[in-house]
Order: sequence, then structure tokens, then C-alpha cells
Amino acid sequence: MRCANTDCPAQLMRHMIHFVSRDAMDIDGLGERVLHALVDNSLISSPLDLYRLSKDDIMTLDKKKEKSASNLINAIERSKSNDLYRVIFALGIRNIGQKAAKLLADKFRTLDNIANASIEDISSIDGFGDVMAESVYKYFQLDESKKLVEEIKAIGINNENLSAPKSIDENNPFFNKTFVITGTLPNYKRTEAAEIIESMGGKVSSSVSKKTDYVLAGEDAGSKLTKAQSLGIKIIDENEFESMRNE
Repeated sequence: MRCANTDCPAQLMRHMIHFVSRDAMDIDGLGERVLHALVDNSLISSPLDLYRLSKDDIMTLDKKKEKSASNLINAIERSKSNDLYRVIFALGIRNIGQKAAKLLADKFRTLDNIANASIEDISSIDGFGDVMAESVYKYFQLDESKKLVEEIKAIGINNENLSAPKSIDENNPFFNKTFVITGTLPNYKRTEAAEIIESMGGKVSSSVSKKTDYVLAGEDAGSKLTKAQSLGIKIIDENEFESMRNE
């Protein structure tokens, strides 16, 4: 069963948690406890209310000192410059994951273009099924979604594709290679490493198989590393990854 009431408190909290998550707007310091406190103190009633918060608002929360309040406000402000696909994913459109959000951003380039696209245009994206296309189209037909698009622009959140596909050097070591990323990397989030790989024509998979070319392994890599070793797949660390990137 699925709750259809968008004003439901539980729906609001799940939307908030999704909006600030690592793969969406990636706002450091906004965990569930802080989000609950913001809602309970009537400081926010929608995800975009986060961008209207002041340092003084944050400091009204229990145990929030000036430095941590400033850090949180800075993290919220930085999220305004996220790429378009993150904004699309953060909206929580049904059936649209991060990869589908990237496809939409690459195809239409701006949030306005996506909002105004016909269902036929959306369906023409390679990798989009009819259910996904219908979900996107219906979402942007809603009056509240149209207001949301205008609000995103008014707040100053980026609404353009900043990483449109560019010409790729097919001789680079990432081109047409499949990577699996596992463990904790010293200097990159996994999503950042994945973006680098894909920007250079490589692919990122969630599971290790005989088709995997490289496993980029950090600390606590676990079962994926073990499987890669058993299959004889090339395992690289972040230093080797950087060397490949700079070739």
C-alpha cells in the first residue's frame, strides 16, 4: 500500500530525508534527527524551506552552537550549485532513480525543458520505458510541481545541466571499461568517482562479474573485493585510479 496524501507528516519526512541524501542534494549535517527537530519546531514544512533557514534558526535547536549552525547553513548553500540530475532525483519523482535523472538532464539540459516536454519526447530517451516517461510527464503537469519549478529558480538552485556529455577521447583508459566501486575511498565519495568514470566514457556497475574490467577498492571493501580476486579481475586503489585519470 502507498499513501497518496502529499501533506501526510510521514510522507513529508521521507521526502525530506530523500531530498538531502547523498545521491540527491547531498547536504552534510542534515540527518533524520536534525530534520525532525526542524519540522517539530515549525522551521520547515517543505524541502525548499531549508534554503530559507538562518543561522539563528538553526541555533534554536538543542545543542546547536554557532559553529555547527554556520557549517549547516554553508552546506545548504553549497547544495544550490549541484548539477541538474541531482535536483531532479531529489524531487522524488516516482520510478525515477539517479540514472534516469541523468538521462533526463542530458536530453533536455534544463529543468524548464523537462517540465515542458511531451510524453513522446520523454519516451524517446534510450533507456526510458513508458512507465517512467508517464511518471515524469504526470509529475510536471501537477500545479504544485509547476510552482516548485518556479520556486527552485527563485531560490537560486541550479536548474541547468552542468555536465552535459562532451567529446570523449576514446584512447583514455576508462573508455568502454566497466568499473565496480567498493569500500571507502580516501578522497572521493563513490558517486564522485562514478561521475569521473562516466564522464570519460566508462561504465559503473553495482556488481562484480566476468564483464567487470576494474574494481576500484577502498577500505572495508568486503565481498565484492573477494569475488574480484576469485575472478582474476584487476583491482586498483585510489592512487592508481588517479594515475589512469591523468594519462
